Amino acid sequence: MVTLKKALSLTQEELKEIKKEITHQVHENSELNAYIDEPVESISSGVPILIKDNINVKNWEITCASKILKGYVSPYNASVIEKLHQSGMCAYGRANMDEFAMGSTTETSCYGKTKNPRDTSRVPGGSSGGSAAAVAGGFAIAALGSDTGGSIRQPAGYCGCVGLKPTYGRVSRYGLIAYSSSLDQIGPITQNVEDCAILFDAISGHDKMDSTSALLPSTQTFSKLDRDRRFKIAILDGYLKDADIEIQRAYQETIRTLESMGHQIVSKTMLDTSYHISTYYIICTAEASSNLARFDGVRYGNRAQHVDNLKDLYIKTRSQGFGEEVKRRIMLGSFVLSSGYYDAYYSKAQKIRKLIHKQYEDIFCDADMILSPVAPSVAPKFGATHSPLEMYLSDIYTIGVNLAGLPCISLPIGKSKEGLPVAMQLIGKSFDEQSLLDASYGLEQNLDIHFD
Repeated sequence: MVTLKKALSLTQEELKEIKKEITHQVHENSELNAYIDEPVESISSGVPILIKDNINVKNWEITCASKILKGYVSPYNASVIEKLHQSGMCAYGRANMDEFAMGSTTETSCYGKTKNPRDTSRVPGGSSGGSAAAVAGGFAIAALGSDTGGSIRQPAGYCGCVGLKPTYGRVSRYGLIAYSSSLDQIGPITQNVEDCAILFDAISGHDKMDSTSALLPSTQTFSKLDRDRRFKIAILDGYLKDADIEIQRAYQETIRTLESMGHQIVSKTMLDTSYHISTYYIICTAEASSNLARFDGVRYGNRAQHVDNLKDLYIKTRSQGFGEEVKRRIMLGSFVLSSGYYDAYYSKAQKIRKLIHKQYEDIFCDADMILSPVAPSVAPKFGATHSPLEMYLSDIYTIGVNLAGLPCISLPIGKSKEGLPVAMQLIGKSFDEQSLLDASYGLEQNLDIHFD
């Protein structure tokens, strides 16, 4: 598939042919189930960008891969879609995802699971699995996803793409259907670092429609990309105890590569990842239980039939419309916010969140960025995860970034013995996406990883 950088220089006639080819490839690769339906475009011109099914595109059905929203048509464009239109791009197709972005495997979608194009017996990651699978499979130039606790970086890592989770507030959330409002962030999934910078520049910048949007102009990272910059990069001692041996070896190899390139490596320590997991799942489920209360059968999407009263409508609509994982997280969130448990769980989690943020700040007093694995293993096979807790543990290396609101980029750094992508992530200071992209660009050029 042509890169985004190349596509932006093509004529509209050439882009029409690319859209036809994408549509053809979607049909040819239908078993991957990366696209929810046949791709259509939001406007009649522009470079086609695949859009995760929780980002509003005017006159498109938007469902968050949930039965409860089937039939709902968006009346407006999300701010990132308007920005795409202004930058010579257009929304083209809806990407499959975990229902309401709750999951790490893209198996909870009401449209069925998405498969990993590198090995169809394995998960593509989640919740932006459709976006990553399409880019990796060669039938999307680039895609937008959303990252609440690693939902851009982890699927990008499993599929062998580049994924950027921007600083919280750097990209407008207006038009993103919220899962956890203090953690969610839209970002790009692309074929390489250059494309990542281009798409990030297109969607970044202050938005008056979003009260959490930072008062900063759109970035210009692509024009400033510098692979020759050198940084002080922190590694976290004892942080890899939960990772597979293969990931630990890849981590050490990446460190050696960075040192050979001239980067300075410093050792640091951080709070055990078990605290990250507990804190994240208390906060995100609490916010989810509140955000998803609006889906009651009255205002949006599907409505239960044959009901006796309003209470019956609420119960039947939500029971029939939400999947098991969404119900589980709503129940957990309602529990931690309930009287008698709020102080024991939610208040305590907010205190730990502040501590995690402080630890990142302390590390950044002596380092420019942090190197970390993206996941404790390569993409697991379908059925390898036997409980929700096992699925939650796959997020151990990604969720801390969201709790602290920091930028982070995932990129492939090698292959496993089975030929599967192995990825690492670089975590940066707030609003310093430029340094992350520069360091990643240099590492990408040095490694020159290719997948069959």
